[in-house]
Amino acid sequence: MYLTKEEEEMLKGSMGYAVEKSMEILVTLGEIYGAENMVPVSNVHMPGSSVVVAGDAGSAFVEEIASTGVKFKTYTTLNPAAVDFERWVEIGIPSEYFQKQKKLSLAYHSMGGILCHTCTPYLTGNLPRSGEHVSWGESSAVSFVNSVLGARTNREGGPSALASAITGRTPMYGLHLGENRKGKLLVRVSTRLGTVTDYGSLGYYVGTICGGNNPVFTGIPTDVSSDQLKMLGAALASSGSVALYHVERVTPEARSLDEAFKGEKPSEILDFGEEELRGASEDLSKAKICEVDVVCIGCPHNSIYEIRSIAELLRSRKIRSDVRFWICAASSVKSLSDRMGYTEIVEGAGGTFMCDTCPVLAPVKEISRRDNLNILATNSAKLAHYGIGQCNLHPHYGELERCVLAATTGRWV
Repeated sequence: MYLTKEEEEMLKGSMGYAVEKSMEILVTLGEIYGAENMVPVSNVHMPGSSVVVAGDAGSAFVEEIASTGVKFKTYTTLNPAAVDFERWVEIGIPSEYFQKQKKLSLAYHSMGGILCHTCTPYLTGNLPRSGEHVSWGESSAVSFVNSVLGARTNREGGPSALASAITGRTPMYGLHLGENRKGKLLVRVSTRLGTVTDYGSLGYYVGTICGGNNPVFTGIPTDVSSDQLKMLGAALASSGSVALYHVERVTPEARSLDEAFKGEKPSEILDFGEEELRGASEDLSKAKICEVDVVCIGCPHNSIYEIRSIAELLRSRKIRSDVRFWICAASSVKSLSDRMGYTEIVEGAGGTFMCDTCPVLAPVKEISRRDNLNILATNSAKLAHYGIGQCNLHPHYGELERCVLAATTGRWV
C-alpha cells in the first residue's frame, strides 16, 4: 500500500502506541482487500459498542487503548449498548452487564465518542454528505448511510472502526470505489407497498436471493419515507449482506436506472409482487402459538414519527400486565417524545421505552430464559429474522396495529 508521510509516521509509532496499533490494523485490512492507499475520514459510527458483542476481550482492548489518553480524530457516534442506562433494572438486565457496559462506554467517552448509543445515528445528528468517505459499522446504519445518504463506507467491524476514529483514515477499497457501487440486480416491484412492514418483507425476500450484490429497485413510489427505507435496508442487511441498494428516482445515485447500473445491464432480474410479499411475511412469522409474551417496536430504533404512531394507537388502551411492550429509540428521540407527550401516553398504557440498547444487542436471551418468555410480536423484519437465535424468542411478524393489539390482548390475531 502507498502511505503518505504522515501515515508512515503513524505506522512507525511516532504518534504513540494507540495510533501505531490502529494503523497496523488498517494496513493489514487494506492489504487483505488489495487497497492501494488510505482515504481520509472525519466521520465514524462505532459498532462493538455493546459488551454483548465486544465480549471481555474486545472491551479490554478498547479500555487499554483509551488508557493511553488518545483522542479520536473524527466525529464518532456509538452503536447501541447492552443496557438502558436508566431502566436496566426495570427491563431485567443483570447487573454484571451494567457494570461492564459502564466501563466500556466511559472508555469510548474518554476518547471523544458521542454516547448516543443508537443504530440510527442519522436521527441524532450524524448526517454525512453524499459522496463523503466515512467509516461506519452496524449493518442497518451502513445500508442507510450508503444508500439513502449517498456517503461511502464499507461494513466496518469494531477494531477497524476504532482504528479509523483514532487515525482519521480507512483503506480505499470496496464501496469507497465508484465502480463497486453500481447496481448488479434489478428488482421490479409490482405490488403496492404501504407500511414499514411491507418494506421489511421486500428487503428480507431480496436479501435471501441477492447475497451481497447491490440491488436496484424500480416500482417503489418516489414519496417513500425515510422510515420505510430504513426498514428496507435493515432487512436487506440481515437476510443477505447488502451494504448498498438503489431505488430508482429516490436514492442519490439512482436518478435513473442507467445511472444506478452505470450503463451496464443487470446480471439478474427479480419480480416482487403480491405473492412474494405474502410469502416473505409468512416466512418471518415462525411462532406456532397465538399467545404473546413480548412486543418490541424499534429495530432499527424508532423515529419520532414512529413513536407518534404507537402513542396514537395506545390512546385509551392498556397493555396486558403479563405482556412486555418495549419501544426502542435513541435517548435524544425519547427526550423529544417526552416533550411531545407521547411518552406519557405510552408509559401510561404500560409500555416501556428501551433506550441505549435493543433486543439484538442486549442480553435478552438470558432474560427470556430466566423469565420464561417465548413468543415475540414485532413489525421489524430484522428482529423477526434474528428473534430465535439472538433473543430465544419465536416471532410473530406483522403490521404495527397487529403488534399493538397483541400487546393489549396477549394474543396474535
